[in-house]
Amino acid sequence: MPTQTSSAHFFLSWAKERIDEMDATLASLEGKAVQMQAQTRVKADQFISEMKKKRDEFESTVEKQAEAGEPAWDSAKLRLAAELKGFEAETQRYLETFGNNIEQQQAVFQSQVTAQLGAWREAADKLNAAGKEFAIERRREIDATISRMKADAAAAEKKLQELARAGTESWSTLNAALAEARATFDRANQATREAFKRATRSAQ
Repeated sequence: MPTQTSSAHFFLSWAKERIDEMDATLASLEGKAVQMQAQTRVKADQFISEMKKKRDEFESTVEKQAEAGEPAWDSAKLRLAAELKGFEAETQRYLETFGNNIEQQQAVFQSQVTAQLGAWREAADKLNAAGKEFAIERRREIDATISRMKADAAAAEKKLQELARAGTESWSTLNAALAEARATFDRANQATREAFKRATRSAQ
C-alpha cells in the first residue's frame, strides 16, 4: 500500500464515517416525517431538504479533496468538522421543533450508532486487507493497531448500546456519547495511519 494511497484511505474512512451518520440521521427523520399531518409535514420536509444540502456539501468537499495531498486533507478536515457541527445543530433544531420526544431521539440515535459502528468495521476490514501486503515483520505493528481499533470499537459499541437501551438520556447526552465514540475512532484511525507510514518507510 503506497503512502499516498494509505493516507487517502484514512481521510476517506474519516469522511465516510461522518457521511454514513448523516445519511442514517436523514433516513430516520424522513421515516418519521411521513407520519406527520400535512401542514407539519411540509415544514419538516423543508427542514430535511436543508439538512440534505448540508450533507451534499460535505460530500462534495470530500470528493474535491480526495485527490489532494496530505496537508490539504488536514485543513479540509477542519472545514468538514465545522460543516458536520452545522448538520448536528440542524438535527437538534429539527428534533426540538418536530420530534422533541424520547422515542424520536432514540430512533435517530440508534440509526447513528448503527452507521458509526458499520463504518468502524468496514475501516478495520479494509485496513486488515491492506496490511497483508506487507512482509510479516512489518505487519506486526499494523496488526496490533488494527486489533486495538477493533477493541475500541467493541467498547464504544457496548457503551452506545447501553445508552440506546436505557432510553432515558437527553439528546445532548446521546450526542456527546456519539462525539466521544467518533473521537475514539479518529484516534484509532490516526494510530493505524502512522503504523502504515512506518511500515511503508521501512519497506523502502
